[in-house]
Amino acid sequence: MANKTKIIPNDGYNELISNISTAYTQGQVKAARAVNRRLLETYWRIGQYIVEFEQDGNLKAEYGKALLKTLSKDLGVRHGRGFSRSNLYLMRQFFLTYPKFQTSGISDTLTWSHYCELLGISDKLERQFYELQCQQEKWSH
Repeated sequence: MANKTKIIPNDGYNELISNISTAYTQGQVKAARAVNRRLLETYWRIGQYIVEFEQDGNLKAEYGKALLKTLSKDLGVRHGRGFSRSNLYLMRQFFLTYPKFQTSGISDTLTWSHYCELLGISDKLERQFYELQCQQEKWSH
């Protein structure tokens, strides 16, 4: 049987554990925020592409509905889940509601789920109130 040596923690060991745990947790939070920010930016850009395509073609509302249905089908075939007609509609609304992504106050502490709920609020002041509440109270999605 091999000789096993036990490491006996000294006074600094608990601090080492604490420092590593803090660094790990902070890294996870930063990574999640970075991923969330990229997803929000991607969904905003998809909404921008849809709106710009509609405007260049001067599409009527009825054709716009058909556009989202067709896009949903074609993007679903190409990429799988995530491109339902309702999700594409929300991406479009996201762009229309926050037309300047970098300066619109889009928060990386709010997720796509938060924004989907907020997009259902038509009154701008009410929506801004709930945006702040979500951030300050750290409401889950």
